[in-house]
Amino acid sequence: MLTLFSCPKPFRNHIGIIQRNAIRSWIKLNPKPEIILLGDEEGMAEVADELRVGQISSVLRNEFGTPLVNSLFEEAEKAANYDKMCYVNADIILMNDFMRAIKRVVGEKPRSLMVGQRWNLDIREALDFGANWEKRLVAQVDREGELYPRFAIDYFVFPKGIWGEIPPFAIGRPAWDNWILYRARSQNIPVIDLTEAVIVVHQNHDYSHHPQGWMGAMKGEESKQNIKLAGEIGHVYSLLDAQYRLTQKGVERRVTPYYSPYYMYQLLVRLSESHRYLKPLIHFIKMIGDRFLSRPVKF
Repeated sequence: MLTLFSCPKPFRNHIGIIQRNAIRSWIKLNPKPEIILLGDEEGMAEVADELRVGQISSVLRNEFGTPLVNSLFEEAEKAANYDKMCYVNADIILMNDFMRAIKRVVGEKPRSLMVGQRWNLDIREALDFGANWEKRLVAQVDREGELYPRFAIDYFVFPKGIWGEIPPFAIGRPAWDNWILYRARSQNIPVIDLTEAVIVVHQNHDYSHHPQGWMGAMKGEESKQNIKLAGEIGHVYSLLDAQYRLTQKGVERRVTPYYSPYYMYQLLVRLSESHRYLKPLIHFIKMIGDRFLSRPVKF
């Protein structure tokens, strides 16, 4: 069984609609996971009561009022009834291919971190979770979905207690998700990319929840603090750092060609740890890469 936890934003307007969609999709999973919402944002207690899911209201926050990743993971693990954990962003719809993928990986590599890419989709209204809802959603993704680049990770499936001390990252800001991949790799925990086996749907939204919008959330002071806490650019990993991928045949080793641009980039990153003069070059490459990778790939 699985304990799934998340940290929703306030349940108002469009973000309220899509977060309800997400939680209702988790309830539909088979077997149904234990679901825990963390925080005390507007409307959360009412939604937790209505949908009969758990809630932990006491989480630590930074000076900006943003919940801290280390507190979220610690509180969720303390409350969890199961050893297998899943953090997922509160705008993410999951379907039963997700549960089948977890079962397949656990059978082959039980001590592993499972991650994957998301499909961006415009959803404006409450979804109908009646008969064949997954089939209808997959067809919509096929028509309209966009596969987002490999630097954004919206879910993590992992065994309880593997992380040790997590820095006090601000949730919903850059770099903490990339650091999770770095921490797994640094502890010799296999990282497995589920992208080929599952369709994970991110419901597009604006950034009106932040006073400065997208720029404030992605480029503001909290973003800078997160990158510093992660250990600078050298610890900002992507899904290309996953050593394995789940295919129809099972878990397979992923081989990144030595001549690929990302292989060369990571080689420079690691060299920069002992050769500080390479840091400006790394930051320049990262800046160019961010501009390129911010353009989603058409389905």
